[in-house]
Amino acid sequence: MNQKEILKNLEKDENYYGKFEKQYLSNSDISTLLKNPLVLNSPQKKIPAFLVGGYFHTAILEPDKLKNFKIVESSTRNTKAYKEISGGELCLLQQEVDQIELMVDKMMSNTVCKDLITNGEVKYEVPAIKEIEGMMWKGKADIVNHSEKLIIDLKTTNDIEKFRYSATKYNYDSQAFIYNQLFGYEMLFIVIDKNTHQIKLCECSDSFYEKGQRKVQEAVTQYELFFNNKDFDPNQYFKTETL
Repeated sequence: MNQKEILKNLEKDENYYGKFEKQYLSNSDISTLLKNPLVLNSPQKKIPAFLVGGYFHTAILEPDKLKNFKIVESSTRNTKAYKEISGGELCLLQQEVDQIELMVDKMMSNTVCKDLITNGEVKYEVPAIKEIEGMMWKGKADIVNHSEKLIIDLKTTNDIEKFRYSATKYNYDSQAFIYNQLFGYEMLFIVIDKNTHQIKLCECSDSFYEKGQRKVQEAVTQYELFFNNKDFDPNQYFKTETL
């Protein structure tokens, strides 16, 4: 399968997150490789915040896929009604969907945001693969705006004034570095506060990219040690720290 065929396959979520998942590293692997490589590729527990973020992305970029989300009319996820309808699956609450729709309206009514997202030569959910720091990586950009030469990523946050710290905590710095390498454009985060609906456009500084590159390099080192070194015994691995 040539690269063009691979990318065509990766356009489908079931392939990107399924059969091709283990063939390439992605930014979602960074945290695991830096904290506990032994659980790489283990199923990740879904949390409501990721579901909210996913619905927000889908509502803006691929609204025809909203039908794939299961929504429950319930005040919390602890009610009997929720548990019966969800069948043990993590579902969105109707009140969460109502809030997301307000955020979507807020973002798309902002002229600058709407232009960046929809105007010019733009493509959504664009996959890419490339060798970075000696390993093959994959990524799927929310928006590639060729007219502005930008990769645009949509983010939701609980506190927009603390997004700078969230960007480090959740490895948006390594994401920016990886996507810059994959697509050759600068990264721009369009962030909206889930509580105040305030919007912030976040460009990436050289130091932000460099911090992300260091994380990628460290992740590759960990991967090589744990999975490509036949002489390494994971049972003998330990961390050290001076308190």
